[in-house]
Amino acid sequence: MCGRYVLEGPVSRLTAYFDARYTEDESQFKNSYNIAPTTKVPVVRINREGERVILNHIWGLIPHWAKDKTGSAKLNNARGETVHEKPSFRTAFKKFRCLIPASGYYEWQAPPEGSGSRKQPFYIYPNETSYFAMAGVCDHWIDKISGELVMSTAIITTEPCEKLKQVHDRMPVMISKEYWTEWLDPKNQDLNSLRQFVSSSDEVNFHAVGFGVSGTGKNRVDSEALTQPMDPKLSE
Repeated sequence: MCGRYVLEGPVSRLTAYFDARYTEDESQFKNSYNIAPTTKVPVVRINREGERVILNHIWGLIPHWAKDKTGSAKLNNARGETVHEKPSFRTAFKKFRCLIPASGYYEWQAPPEGSGSRKQPFYIYPNETSYFAMAGVCDHWIDKISGELVMSTAIITTEPCEKLKQVHDRMPVMISKEYWTEWLDPKNQDLNSLRQFVSSSDEVNFHAVGFGVSGTGKNRVDSEALTQPMDPKLSE
């Protein structure tokens, strides 16, 4: 799974890398080093005019048919093996795919059984490019009482590449730049073709980090220091 990730700007670097227009208030953008579910995050999509744009979505999918939006935190990830058939994700996978920019993400390595140690967090980041283009699905939910429109997203995950197996048993699906147009095209609804994109990538580096990233709520730290290497032996 992917439960926390990092996104660094500036906006100009985001728009240049993804060749997309930023539709939000640029003054509101800030570097984020501990992005958690239910946070508003930038995603890359094709709008109704066929233009590639970057706009904010809630991280945690709210299906259009949901009675309310309380379950979004539980739908922050979608398993790539079943995303095309699960009721919460299948329409989004077929019609509303996106790219979720990330400078890196965190994963937690389980300690040896019976060791009594805490899970060790790792920071995983691209080994050559500025950003990961994590595969995502989107949906739109409308509150029937207030009329509020909520756009939301989830990250598609898959089995890890060989080098990450020592860290965790899942990783986000990464879409290579040469396939962005095909992935984002809302007219492309061929499930067999789309499912071919659900695979792991070995274009990653990683290192152990401290336990600060594990905080939640008011205790959630947001600092670049969270991404800095740490010797696992010193973090026990």
